Amino acid sequence: MNDAEKYYQSFQQEIIALQESDDEGGSREQLFTRIAVDMLADAGETENTTIAYDEKDLGKRGQHKINGYAVSDNYETVDLFISIYKTDETIVSIPKADIDRAASLVTNFFRKATYNDYASDIDESRPIFDFANQLATYDELKSNLVRVNAFILTNGEYKGNLPQNTEINGVQVFYQVFDINKLYLLSENSRLPIEIDFNDFGGERFVIPCMPASNTNNDSYKAYLAIMSGKCLYKLYEQYGARLLEQNVRSFLQFTGKINKGIRDTIKNEPHMFFAFNNGIAATADHIELDENNQISKIRNLQIVNGGQTTASIYTTAKKDKVDVSDIYVQVKFSVIENHDKYSDIVSQISRYSNTQNKVNDADFSANNPALVAIEKLSRYVLSPITPNTNIHTHWFFERARGQYKTLRSREGFTKAQRVAFDKKYPKEQVFTKVELAKYINAYQEVLGGYNKIIIGPNIVVRGNEKNYARFINNNLPDEKKINNIYFEDAVAKAILFKTAEKRYGTRKNDYCIGELRQVAVPYTISLINYLTDNKLDLYKIWKNQCITDTLSDFIYDMMKQVNAFIIDKSPITHYIEWAKKDECWELVKQHEWNFNIEEIKSDLIDDTNPPKRKILTDDDSSEEEEKHKEVLLRSIPFALWKKIGEWGRDAGFLDMTKQGWASDVAFIIKNNRPFSSRDKSHAMFLFETVFKYNPELLGEADTIAESESQDSKVFSNSSSEEITLELIKRMVDWDRRKRVLEDWKWKAMNDVISGRKPLTDRMKYVFYLNLELLKKKGFEGD
Repeated sequence: MNDAEKYYQSFQQEIIALQESDDEGGSREQLFTRIAVDMLADAGETENTTIAYDEKDLGKRGQHKINGYAVSDNYETVDLFISIYKTDETIVSIPKADIDRAASLVTNFFRKATYNDYASDIDESRPIFDFANQLATYDELKSNLVRVNAFILTNGEYKGNLPQNTEINGVQVFYQVFDINKLYLLSENSRLPIEIDFNDFGGERFVIPCMPASNTNNDSYKAYLAIMSGKCLYKLYEQYGARLLEQNVRSFLQFTGKINKGIRDTIKNEPHMFFAFNNGIAATADHIELDENNQISKIRNLQIVNGGQTTASIYTTAKKDKVDVSDIYVQVKFSVIENHDKYSDIVSQISRYSNTQNKVNDADFSANNPALVAIEKLSRYVLSPITPNTNIHTHWFFERARGQYKTLRSREGFTKAQRVAFDKKYPKEQVFTKVELAKYINAYQEVLGGYNKIIIGPNIVVRGNEKNYARFINNNLPDEKKINNIYFEDAVAKAILFKTAEKRYGTRKNDYCIGELRQVAVPYTISLINYLTDNKLDLYKIWKNQCITDTLSDFIYDMMKQVNAFIIDKSPITHYIEWAKKDECWELVKQHEWNFNIEEIKSDLIDDTNPPKRKILTDDDSSEEEEKHKEVLLRSIPFALWKKIGEWGRDAGFLDMTKQGWASDVAFIIKNNRPFSSRDKSHAMFLFETVFKYNPELLGEADTIAESESQDSKVFSNSSSEEITLELIKRMVDWDRRKRVLEDWKWKAMNDVISGRKPLTDRMKYVFYLNLELLKKKGFEGD
């Protein structure tokens, strides 16, 4: 069984498990669609997706079917999804006839909704109504729509050609097939590259002169300078749009295809000056092919990191103003990164420095934001409380980078028993991603800027994952120093609140379902309750109980019914979701007189006379035994070596004048056997760890110096560090490899010992004991 077959089996099991759960339900085909669409969204292939099934007249002329849709934030792109789902135990081959039929079915839906006002034949309560109505009547969508991507999703295997692209009402329709092999690649690589053959790009050949930049070829990248025609850029943007722009840049610069007036004027009035006036484009790729004439024939993983506005403006001017852009040329600087391991980091760096005119923080370009890393660490060792419903401690697993949960599960769950144990400790329903974290937190409480402008609010959540996540990172994520266990516990409480509200709202399969505006009513209601209670919901109570009370749940349900009806009633347009994205909608909700009795949830609110007592857990919370342990360790180093440490730190540049003074102070304390103050001990531990990190061999001189000065070199005997064995160190190394609690150099020191690169000395045992105590605080079981 190859990797794709194993992936298929796992995929099918996940769908069956979801169908059997009370939370998901639905047909297997729609659950498959949901999972596949989520993967495409994670990879930047789509955004703002909605799962909505509709079919009519199957087997007849004009038949149609659709499983889901998406409309981009700037209304340039509509994505259509249709699924071919198989229940077979093994992967089956999908014939081309089935793919062509699926393409015809989903295209027919778009044609009907666009031309024939199909929405008038649909019940307004159905999920597909809003989309069909948008296609028929929403002027902003009609005027901005550039492309339709028709995604044919299947868990079978397809090896044939793609259906021929078509055009409907002046809009290009591009077909893509994502079969089980492509989905597997997506799960492993997180995105699929854009690959272009310029000898046959959309039926045309484009000549792109290119030359390698001198003296720039190295292990990191290769540089090229090229000249690209306006017509080629037009075709690129027509087919790929915002997908061309490096994904993180698109998110944080809030890229849209709106035209730049200066570029437009130059194209229309002075096209011959465009090359001189325009700064050009910066792009990246992981492979480029030049022909014998030094022209680009093929390129892979093309991403524009600076110049997306130029590209969009050329397209829009040509499209709307009917301007010929064939004689416009743009300089393109290509950075080709062939090293797969370095690709993401280098692209992010290029993106960052290429966009210096925009205010973008370094951390915005990747999941390596220090605050997100801090949340990830907390999620690995903060254990949920024991409750009447759960008799074991569990983890809420924050998946900072895509696939972390799956990777950890496969690493720890070699046998069925191990997988069962893992699933109990890390329940799948307690896994949450970056965008989900942003949704839970942004929905909980509004944030206002200058002149009471709404920066964070439920209307931002409704705008979709990309926009909401960008607002969260830029406006609602604290500095890493403020991320502690209380922040994490509150974040989990907000997740519980949001997820419970979603369940209470229901879906079409539930008799109690409120309606079809769950994505609006849930964040709006949570924000509203927080607003009405003046931010007094007792989040700590929710964390301790790992659920909300029945009273609060009923209160939320009643408020959601009111909010749902209010938005439908007050919306000035029939596109209720579009109305709910606007600041005006949220302002109107806050101003309305709602029917509620706050006394009903009094027990769920913080009592100002007796607020919950909470303790911030820090790595500095040391036991008395640990403090004694540190002092023995520090006193085992002779005063002469402390002086030498100061000299080494000065010469190596690791210790400034102040810290060199610390070394002299510690030497004085050791020589005269004076007591350590807490400050002296803190300074001494800093010096010790600096040496251990950068020059551990220097510490090896301690015993030699002690013997020459007739000092006791057996200070470590019969200490608590005797419990440190090679087996225990191995377990610590394996545990911390997953949890990442220790600093890298501390982990490496232990790994060097179990690998045989360094001996396990008594001094090492003493140091590793401190590691052990820290790991125990984070959930490691030393016994």
